[in-house]
Amino acid sequence: MSRKSASGKTVRTKAGKPKPRTDHGADARPAGPEQELVQQSVLWVTVDENSEGQRLDNFLLAQLRGVPRSVIYRIVRKGEVRVNKGRVKPDTRLALGDQVRIPPVARKEKEPQAAPGSRVQGVIEAAVVFEDDQLLVVNKPSGIAVHGGSGLSFGLIEVLRAARPETRFLELVHRLDRDTSGLVMIAKKRSALRYLQDELRQRRIRKQYHALVAGDWPDRLRRVEEPLLRYEMPNGERRVRVDEAGKASLTTFSCLRRFRGYSLVEASPVTGRTHQIRVHAACSGHPIAGDDKYMDDVSLKAFRSLGGQRLMLHARALELTLPGSGEKVRFEAPYDEVFSHVLSKLEVRATGVS
Repeated sequence: MSRKSASGKTVRTKAGKPKPRTDHGADARPAGPEQELVQQSVLWVTVDENSEGQRLDNFLLAQLRGVPRSVIYRIVRKGEVRVNKGRVKPDTRLALGDQVRIPPVARKEKEPQAAPGSRVQGVIEAAVVFEDDQLLVVNKPSGIAVHGGSGLSFGLIEVLRAARPETRFLELVHRLDRDTSGLVMIAKKRSALRYLQDELRQRRIRKQYHALVAGDWPDRLRRVEEPLLRYEMPNGERRVRVDEAGKASLTTFSCLRRFRGYSLVEASPVTGRTHQIRVHAACSGHPIAGDDKYMDDVSLKAFRSLGGQRLMLHARALELTLPGSGEKVRFEAPYDEVFSHVLSKLEVRATGVS
């Protein structure tokens, strides 16, 4: 694994080769039921660098986990929450050293959830490709969600927090689908989180994905600019479709390699919509191999017969300016064994050379 600095110098970083898995370790299980109401005493909390600049309402939601947002707004409106002994509004931005008074609040406390096991912690730690005092970059395995929820006790961020209990702040800068592998950024300071999310909004961070798609990708097809609309299936599953009522979306594509019946393409999302690359590839007639949401059943079955057992989408590279140092860097993540094995089989089928 290597990255290049602004001067062009190549710097070695640690590159893990985690095996993909679809479970989250033997210790994973759904969260337990809620326990009885718990009454707190008054809390005085000093705002540190990890909360500096945060909105008061979001700060309180983090301090009072499990308390509904409506209750948060009510206690602020009634003046029960004070900052430096003064009344404030929910959108007040907190400053370093502020003293926040949090009143007694009744809340339901959940039973402790199962901690990520040492095995899955080891997998994720081996997948760290870069770390400094501001940022973590992880080559996320396919099959692991970036966060818990929807029946999952934990995801990537919860595993990292369990593996690094001494690190006070760890937050996802952006997300990847559960079945997509590749590079994910995790901020280690709130200032870094704000900086990187602003860089994403300003489109100053370049993301490059590699995807194996069905069919012969045409060289002329270099831009897909179709509006995308999120919708819900009758079973509650959320999906995305091309729809004039949707949000403007743009992905650029280039073909890297053609095989018999498939193409390896590089995709760069200019916008950041849910399932953007997957839907833009599918609406162009070249769905991503292994995509059980947007690939037709016949094509999916044909891919499975080749031994394809995962969504063939990988967040390959990130180009950004590091928070703090201002250094321009590029990170690249290798394919996992399953992705590489599929490409090798297609290469043998195309050339006859093993």
